[in-house]
Amino acid sequence: MDCKEMILSNEVYDIITDFPIERIELQEPFCYVDAGEGYSIVYMNARGGSNREMDFWDYQIVPKLYGLMQPVGDEVQQGNVLQSSMQFDPNNLIASGITQVQRPPLSLTGSGVVVCMIDTGIDYRNPAFLDENGNSRILAIWDQTIQEGTPPEGFPFGSEYLREDINRALRAENPYTIVPSRDENGHGSAMAAVAAGSNVRIGNAFLGAAPNADIVVVKLKECKDYLRRFYLVPEGVPAYQENDIMLGVRYADSFARLFLRPVVICLGVGTNMGDHAGSSALSRYLNAIAIKRSRAVVVGGGNEGNASHHYYGRLQEGDSERDVEIRVGEGSIGFWLEIWGELPDIITVSIRSPGGETIAPIRLNLQQSITYDFVYERSRVTVDTTLVEASSGNELLLFRVQEPTPGIWTFRVSAVGQIYNGQFNMWLPITDFLNTQVYFLNPTPYTTLTEPAMASEVISVSTYNAENNSFYIESGRGFSRDGNVRPDLSAPGVNVSTIRGRSTGSSLAAAITAGAVAQFMQWAVVENNDEFAEGRQIKSYLIRGAERSQGLTYPNREWGYGRLNLEETFEVLTNV
Repeated sequence: MDCKEMILSNEVYDIITDFPIERIELQEPFCYVDAGEGYSIVYMNARGGSNREMDFWDYQIVPKLYGLMQPVGDEVQQGNVLQSSMQFDPNNLIASGITQVQRPPLSLTGSGVVVCMIDTGIDYRNPAFLDENGNSRILAIWDQTIQEGTPPEGFPFGSEYLREDINRALRAENPYTIVPSRDENGHGSAMAAVAAGSNVRIGNAFLGAAPNADIVVVKLKECKDYLRRFYLVPEGVPAYQENDIMLGVRYADSFARLFLRPVVICLGVGTNMGDHAGSSALSRYLNAIAIKRSRAVVVGGGNEGNASHHYYGRLQEGDSERDVEIRVGEGSIGFWLEIWGELPDIITVSIRSPGGETIAPIRLNLQQSITYDFVYERSRVTVDTTLVEASSGNELLLFRVQEPTPGIWTFRVSAVGQIYNGQFNMWLPITDFLNTQVYFLNPTPYTTLTEPAMASEVISVSTYNAENNSFYIESGRGFSRDGNVRPDLSAPGVNVSTIRGRSTGSSLAAAITAGAVAQFMQWAVVENNDEFAEGRQIKSYLIRGAERSQGLTYPNREWGYGRLNLEETFEVLTNV
């Protein structure tokens, strides 16, 4: 089996490492891909075959799964081709100060900047992605799902289509025989258009934030079946692997030209897996990219703020136990539950099922895995405990509950020995990753930004409604688990005009922000006003120009440092 076959095979495990693989002797047949920034992705034969559950598990190295950050049931106009009769509403761009700086004297339209979307692909035939001559504005597409073409240099899988390929396809009778890449979902196309869609071929029917930017697209391949089963993600739900996203970021980064052609990377995917303090492999990887000159990374904060999927508790002397109740609906295939403790405390957990069966407090070792089968119920619970989780240094208890009995499940969290800090946090999966309702009866709406929005160096955004400046109730909220300010800003994401009609979600707030960042990059790098600009500096500029409401304290768990307003950013610069 060659490396490409191993990357695609369900008989092969994917592993994320942060050390040089060439220096390690592995017993199993394997191959690896250098992801850059000190990371490698290793592909190793599964010892038990694809029909068994994973025969090893290590939290930091097994890829997490990410879903699309658009709410379940979000309705958009079907079809990927823009209809000329659609009514474009510029209010969200105006509220963000984007339309104002598109006009003279600044005339910032993203010229010379590359905007990269890592998502579900792009409808390259849509007129929003063409220039005035009918040529494509897309520099390249790396479609990880198509294996018949030529992969990008340095990547063993997928197919790369460059601008000349796309232009040939646009003039062909059957374009998809030349460039077969499609966006069957439409999520990636909508994001790309909001960030960088052009109106030169469609009049005033639509306009994106940075309509003259070049576009790079990574279409992510779906996760492997063994990971979908392992994480209990329902069939048919889009789910993407952490390592494939990392490789997509590496591909996007390759288009940057220092002090000449900046790259803005936008992610509209997220997960509730992770410590919510930015310690995951993807978060740390994005941090390494975001601090490079001529780069910036924008991440949406997800739509989990009202999902009841986070619980915060605090134990103290005299109150060293806390019962946490989870309501599980009928027909659940199962769910994951992560419990993160704080140094130097040690916590343990007992479980009571709706039928009254109990699991006694788990004895904590440095690292262990135990599976419990209930006697009178079909449920099975696997508990993985890690006293010192490698990426964060904190205690982690992870519960994998299969075929849970519907009703109220009670998780009793207790302290072992003396209590020093007493705080603990619990997260359930994102809404898309549950096939029925599973939620805390007494949830906490804060610290609900999805990963990787907790990464410290990215530009992290929550979502609000620009029609009335109200915070979007479904939007994720900060701060991070360790108290760092997340999000940085809030951006419009409700009833946003896209090439698929009106749509709502965190991913659109991220796309609008990415377009604004591309505009600023044009001014800073392309036009040589601050050619040393990178993600941290741009974040600071945007924060200085953010609109802040009277009566609120900033930084704020919902709004970060305020509402995105690029025009005000330039007002601040002119008044310094």
